[in-house]
Amino acid sequence: MFAEEYDIIVVGGGHAGAEAAAAAANMGSKTLLVTMNLQNIGQMSCNPAMGGIAKGQIVREIDALGGYSGIVTDKSAIQFKMLNKSKGPAMWSPRAQNDRMRFAEEWRLALEGTPKVDFYQEMVNGLLVRDGRVIGVKTSLGIEIKSKAVVLTNGTFLNGLIHIGDRQLGGGRAGEKASTGITEQLVDLGFESGRMKTGTPPRVDGRSLNYAVMIPQPGDEIPEKFSYLDTPVLKAQRECHMTHTSRLVHDLLREGFDRSPMFNGRIKSIGPRYCPSIEDKINRFADKDSHQLFVEPEGWNTVEVYVNGFSTSLPEDIQFKALRSVKGFENVKFFRPGYAIEYDYFPPTQLKHTLETKLVDNLYFAGQINGTTGYEEAASQGLMAGINAHQKIYGLDPFILQRDEAYIGVLIDDLITKGTEEPYRMFTSRAEYRTLLRQDNADLRLTPKSFELGLAKENRLRRMEEKERKSNAFVSFFKKTSVLPEDINPILEGLNSSLVKQSDKMFKVFSRPKVSMNDMLQLESVMNYVEENSLGREVLEQAEIQVKYAGYIEKEKNNADKLQRLENVKIPDNFDYSKLKSLSFEAREKLAAIRPVTIAQAARVSGVNPSDISVLLVFLGR
Repeated sequence: MFAEEYDIIVVGGGHAGAEAAAAAANMGSKTLLVTMNLQNIGQMSCNPAMGGIAKGQIVREIDALGGYSGIVTDKSAIQFKMLNKSKGPAMWSPRAQNDRMRFAEEWRLALEGTPKVDFYQEMVNGLLVRDGRVIGVKTSLGIEIKSKAVVLTNGTFLNGLIHIGDRQLGGGRAGEKASTGITEQLVDLGFESGRMKTGTPPRVDGRSLNYAVMIPQPGDEIPEKFSYLDTPVLKAQRECHMTHTSRLVHDLLREGFDRSPMFNGRIKSIGPRYCPSIEDKINRFADKDSHQLFVEPEGWNTVEVYVNGFSTSLPEDIQFKALRSVKGFENVKFFRPGYAIEYDYFPPTQLKHTLETKLVDNLYFAGQINGTTGYEEAASQGLMAGINAHQKIYGLDPFILQRDEAYIGVLIDDLITKGTEEPYRMFTSRAEYRTLLRQDNADLRLTPKSFELGLAKENRLRRMEEKERKSNAFVSFFKKTSVLPEDINPILEGLNSSLVKQSDKMFKVFSRPKVSMNDMLQLESVMNYVEENSLGREVLEQAEIQVKYAGYIEKEKNNADKLQRLENVKIPDNFDYSKLKSLSFEAREKLAAIRPVTIAQAARVSGVNPSDISVLLVFLGR
């Protein structure tokens, strides 16, 4: 069956694997996606949602780079919200609730519609490695499939172990077996491995819930979408709801703590800090009498409901008894209980910025195998691994995003440079240039790069260029056009903003904190400009941000440019840090292990101080 050699084999069909396969194939590589169950490609293993704080920015970046996650999300969305709208635009984050079944279906159809992707359903339990280079994979049936590169995206399946109370089941996801063999081989090859934990809440029957006593959580009145292409905009939306736990619920949950694998020593690995289980929340925040629970429908037509905020590995009888004491859940029926899962991962400091391993050539890791958590983080790594695997085998330059270019660049640099000992989740606070890395301008930042790679088609590039041209022209209009006091003062008076005494440039007035684009559109000259130039919502939003945050944006660009100089100072391969006795012992140890490529990367290594960087710069003649 597999006499022909593939360019790239992708192992795993989750969010990372799906994006890796799509990227490699769309760039021209003959790609094979091998997964244990073809029905579960693009499966939403946990909550039925995409995006959120910083994660929404990542989905927009994936879309701008020609990935499929934004398109699939838009086609299967049931609700859309722009989070953090009360804050500055650097914090705005899109989030969508999705129809779980349609999401997986759209991913399957998207990949089947990608000409150079082949599929095969079986477990990969070994790699074919020769002279330090991967040359293919070996399946559980003993079939050897040859390739020039391999991308591993195994998710939670590597020696996965499911915990429900004091029972343990081998598995990578509820109802699916674990993957074995790969960890052991990689360790034999010299890789360091570890264990991590994640969890999921019960799924319940929506017909058994009393929504009348819960707080409705509707979507935005005017919903947006993720993709910059012509994907559908929601015309109708499904409501989510919110309720709360109580002291009684907490007391009932505590009854099962002696049978909890988290507290009795069965689970030894670390779970996600920012998405803790309900028992962890009760234990860590003992002073709190209640916690929020978000009741999220799993799709348009299904009655299955996801109980966001109630992730747990407690015994199922404790889960049931406690959840029945939550307001609105008095008659709840379970579809399945929550559980925790432990799985193998490989500390990502063993990778290059391309996500290629340092020990084995042409072998790439992406997703939870690198210690991350979340669909969006996984998908972005899969995209980058697929791109770089293609670039490598065709002798092309690696594709690496810097920290001032994309959240994806921040994510990968954090993983490679700092590593992680707990499931890594992206936040806006992790990015030092978040004013530059907004969700609204991901297309402006990344579409030209994607076009150069051959991922973005010309129509996408032209669309982005038109948006940029119209936005810049509109900003210029505000800078050049003056407004008379008699025209602007009635608007300013209504905003309790100080009045102007003489004609002034619109840009200056618009820059005031209280003045919005809607206020400016009350001016006849502005409205005429908008109508004559057919300016859409995206252009209006972009122009408003450029006007109101011009100073902040310019300041961040200057800071980024200064630090970019250190990114250009390369550290020679196989540099011997041991001979620099002026370096601290910790710095020598960390730098020798991580082997940063540039001085800027070295400065971000945990334990390396500014004095150590000065020593390096002096030694390198800088």
